[in-house]
Amino acid sequence: MKSLATSPNYVGLVKFLVQPFLESPESLRVDCEISKTLKRVWVRIAFDTTDKGKVFGRGGRNIQAIRTVIAAAAELAGQSVYLDIYGGASPGRESMSFDEEQEERILPPKSKERENNIPKPVVKPRLR
Repeated sequence: MKSLATSPNYVGLVKFLVQPFLESPESLRVDCEISKTLKRVWVRIAFDTTDKGKVFGRGGRNIQAIRTVIAAAAELAGQSVYLDIYGGASPGRESMSFDEEQEERILPPKSKERENNIPKPVVKPRLR
C-alpha cells in the first residue's frame, strides 16, 4: 500500500480524465501547485474553448465527476483539492476561469425591484 505522506500524481490523473473529451488532446495544459503546510492542492487546467461543452457535459456532469475523482484521491492523501478551469491560451477573457465568468454575471433584479423599474402595461378598452 502507498504511503499516505506522498501526493497522488494529480497532473497524470487529470490528463487521464480530461483528454478523452478533447478534440485535440495536445491542447490540454495542466498545472499543479501543492502546499504541504496547508495540505491543499490547486490544479489548473486549460484547453481549447471549443471543447468546453464536452468537458463540462450536460448539466456539468462530466466536470463534476472529474472533480469528485480528484477530490477522492486528495482525501486519501489527507489533502483538499481545488480545480480551476481556464479557456484557451489567448489573452483576455478567454483565459479567464470559467468559474470567474459565472461569478461576473449580473443577476436580474428581484421581483419587487423589477416591478418598480418596469412600467406596467396599459389596458385599453376594446372598440367594436
